[in-house]
Amino acid sequence: MTGFEELAKQTALYPKESPLAVKTSRNSLSIGLPKEVSLQESRIALTPEAVSILVRNGHNLIVEKGAGEKAKFSDNEYSEAGAQIAQSPQEVYNEANLILKVEPLVESEFAYVKSGSTVISALNLPSHDRAYFEKINSKQLTTFGYEYIEDQAENMPIIRSMSEIAGSAVMLIAGEYLSNAANGRGIILGGITGVPPTKVVMLGAGTVTEYAVRTALGMGADVKVFDKHLYKLQRLKYSVGQHIYTSIIDSDTLAEAIQRADVVIGAMRAEDGLSPIVVTEEMVGRMKPDSIIIDVSIDQGGNFETSRMTTHKQPTFKHQGVIHYCVPNIAARVAYTASMALSNIFLPFLLETGTNGGIEQMMYANRWFMKGVYAHKGTLTNAYIARKFNMRFKDLDLLLAARF
Repeated sequence: MTGFEELAKQTALYPKESPLAVKTSRNSLSIGLPKEVSLQESRIALTPEAVSILVRNGHNLIVEKGAGEKAKFSDNEYSEAGAQIAQSPQEVYNEANLILKVEPLVESEFAYVKSGSTVISALNLPSHDRAYFEKINSKQLTTFGYEYIEDQAENMPIIRSMSEIAGSAVMLIAGEYLSNAANGRGIILGGITGVPPTKVVMLGAGTVTEYAVRTALGMGADVKVFDKHLYKLQRLKYSVGQHIYTSIIDSDTLAEAIQRADVVIGAMRAEDGLSPIVVTEEMVGRMKPDSIIIDVSIDQGGNFETSRMTTHKQPTFKHQGVIHYCVPNIAARVAYTASMALSNIFLPFLLETGTNGGIEQMMYANRWFMKGVYAHKGTLTNAYIARKFNMRFKDLDLLLAARF
């Protein structure tokens, strides 16, 4: 050892091998990531990289063993990022005060979740009854439906992101089920020289349709888009940057287009809790044999009178000779990409939540975040849900004002 090294060691300047201290504060969050158990869900809400950032900012992360496996994130990656790996769902729900998941709570999870916890997940309103919300209230939970969470620009970032994925994937799904391999019509999605292009009808002019239209046009398909709002159709044409056939929903025009279509995609979102039914059973009955319906809005009731919810394991059924694909979580087909997208959205507001001092302070400080809340400590705060199930409702503004 040189004289300088000896001096440095004596004056505490010599580097020592010791673990990096992680800062903690009274605003630290305890965040649980349980393994998804419903509807063959394969996404996870935070990636290991996001977990690492949260841990470095003083937050405690508990990840259930195997929670990220289907999205191709290993337990070792989460452990290396600083998360505690829980061996059971009970451990996650018992130790965390903020549960972050993709699908809504299921019956078994209600037995584990602590009273007074906060749960952020999808709501999927059409799949629930009054008893579901009574369980939430009895547990004194504060619950967010990520379908309703807005950002500072009053956009719905999670819906937008998952819709981008669904729109990109939906034409690949259509192409798969048009093929002979899936007992479809045996036609290629798009068009080739000398052969008429595939006819695609899209209902709704939102994000799903925007991304589906780009894919369909790139493949050479003949695309028609219907919506009940002219401004949405105008916005779609501007976003796509190409001339496409658009029309306000009119029974005669729509019925004729659907009758001639090879693929019909329903992507009209709910405005009052349930998606509008646009296509009747009679209209489905006039469609070509082995043509395809893909109901992207099935999680909110669906756009087709003939739709019923399916799963990734059994994604389709036939009704009146028409193939129906009605899987509510299309984005789970590409779980790695979808998990990255979710994580990119959740990470910033979790960091901001910690800075603000917790979930309630975050709600109080940000009205855009507050819009995602549908129940708060034993009371429904979403007026539509309360009316639908004839339950007690309280305005969240008043509840938070009373607490602060």
